[in-house]
Amino acid sequence: MTSTLLKFPRLNAPVLRQLSNGLTIIAEQIPVEAVNLNLWVNIGSAIESDNINGMAHFLEHMMFKGTEKLASGEFERRIEERGAVTNAATSQDYTHYYITTAPQDFVELATLQIDVVTNASIPDHAFEQERLVVLEEIRRSEDNPRRRTFRRAMETAFNKLPYKRPVLGPEAVISQLKPQQMRDFHETWYQPRSMTAVAVGNLPVEELIDAITEGFSQASKNQGSGVSFTPVEPDTELPFTEIIRQEFIDESLQKARLVMVWRVPGMMQLEETYALDVLAGILGQGRTSRLVRDLREERGIATHISVSNITNRLQGIFYISAQCTVENIPVVEAAIATHIRKLHTEIVQDAEIARIRTRVANRFIFGNEKPSDRANLYGYYQSLVGDLEPAFDYPLHIHQQSGEDLMQAAQTYLSPDAYGVVVMKPKTAEN
Repeated sequence: MTSTLLKFPRLNAPVLRQLSNGLTIIAEQIPVEAVNLNLWVNIGSAIESDNINGMAHFLEHMMFKGTEKLASGEFERRIEERGAVTNAATSQDYTHYYITTAPQDFVELATLQIDVVTNASIPDHAFEQERLVVLEEIRRSEDNPRRRTFRRAMETAFNKLPYKRPVLGPEAVISQLKPQQMRDFHETWYQPRSMTAVAVGNLPVEELIDAITEGFSQASKNQGSGVSFTPVEPDTELPFTEIIRQEFIDESLQKARLVMVWRVPGMMQLEETYALDVLAGILGQGRTSRLVRDLREERGIATHISVSNITNRLQGIFYISAQCTVENIPVVEAAIATHIRKLHTEIVQDAEIARIRTRVANRFIFGNEKPSDRANLYGYYQSLVGDLEPAFDYPLHIHQQSGEDLMQAAQTYLSPDAYGVVVMKPKTAEN
């Protein structure tokens, strides 16, 4: 089945093709002398059980340790010889692997990339060596104050959903994982039905699609049959009904960190996220945003303020972070709550919304210039929501948000009297 997404703005005109094995291919030719291949697997750490937490990320590391056709290190060597680049990333909801090549090298290197991802051999000796690398990455993460704060906030935000767990997993779990567990995980989930292959660059669309199709055809000769298994998705969690407070002492900090979180809709309720995105921009993105202007620029009670609407697939969080002195924590928290309350009672004027609209529109245009930008955009939306249209319509949805829409979203999802709060305090003589 082939469909050209002609109804979208001319800026984006990819072709989407669904193969009989379940693989989704998205391809687009643009006049940039490079081609990017993104392989998206809609499997991340959220799919894991507690006893294998960190498996998806660990597996990402093991992808480059060879296949039946490629010795360990050969993929990277051949990539470097052609001046191409490769990398990978794991999140809660997906894992993706990507290469950027010269057009003339795409067919050869795409075939290698597909083989590496679909036919990873996961040898025992390499598993043990890479375990040490992953454990060191976990320790470095623990040494990062920003990551520690975020992890505490996620643990506060969610009681049951897997988003409360770290993508890297805990040391105790990683230390006990077995190579065969990873092979089983890979065989179960790394199947075409769970994958989206996106190719964008200066080759004809049919050449891009043919290269990917042939690459997967060759790779499937080495694959097992996999296991037909659909995970049971947990229910989303209800909004907070009171203020849930967690406080920690962190000896590495110079200033206190305050995080306030609300449970909000995720990508599965995409229509509900747009107003929250606009509210995040109004409150804490840029020097003219409300919290930055009030708390940092005018009153000087915080040295840093940021606001994000984090849209995980199942459920998101509205995340406000501030840095300040310990003495100013109650003042900053109260000030933020006051600004949230104001959103419940006063309609945001269109001139203020217009600033957000302009930034979103410009960011969308600038974020479409490189093949990798477009491949990431297409892969992200196809993997998380199974639809490309929201990727192109995002600026339009932002533009359509009215002051009344923003007030309704604030009243529905952002209570000034019920939220999660995490305070990270530096160690002092008093504590």
